[in-house]
Amino acid sequence: MNTCGRPFDDGTACVEPVAEAGQACPAHRRADAAALAARARAARRPHVPIEAGPPPLADDDAAAIFATLDRHRVAYVVIGGMAAAMWGADLPRTTDADIVPAADPANLERLAAALAELGARLRVPGEPDGLPAPLDATMLAGLTTVTMLTDRGPLDVTFRPDGTAGYADLAARSVRRPVGDHPGVPVADLADVIASKQAAGRAKDLTALPALRRLLARLRPQP
Repeated sequence: MNTCGRPFDDGTACVEPVAEAGQACPAHRRADAAALAARARAARRPHVPIEAGPPPLADDDAAAIFATLDRHRVAYVVIGGMAAAMWGADLPRTTDADIVPAADPANLERLAAALAELGARLRVPGEPDGLPAPLDATMLAGLTTVTMLTDRGPLDVTFRPDGTAGYADLAARSVRRPVGDHPGVPVADLADVIASKQAAGRAKDLTALPALRRLLARLRPQP
């Protein structure tokens, strides 16, 4: 007598009689048909892509943001991931530009005008286009950090980054470095970028520190 012989989950074999050797019993044929139908339904199901994170900020967009700040005579220094990239760090490209502006009232007026030209909106989770806000000098004066979306990409403004004393301290050691078609943007000293990331202590900052320290050692070898 021929039996089905298909294995069960417990490792035993099905002993249901079948007409021919190698044939499955009715119960196992139904199970095979159900599995085949499930695979067919899965193949027809529309593919739902994994939501991607924000794209890296292109050099041309960063240059456009900085050119607008310059046109309005804003006093600022670039810091963070953008500054690291402009020093030549071998790190994943940053998704935004980080600046530290001078906090005097006249500079805040100029910064507010530049933000208006850039179409700046508040960057808020769940609002992919950002939220409009009165980003005037009065509002800016009451903030320590503001994260924004602009028509040329994300821009973060921080008045006193962790590990620094703010604009005057950073500007004194800053250098001008090119980005995109911008000939020279004021960029925080690499040692200040490292100090800021170390003080911030976020996981992504701590991960970047070894590469930044190696870069600093190459740029400024000890005698």
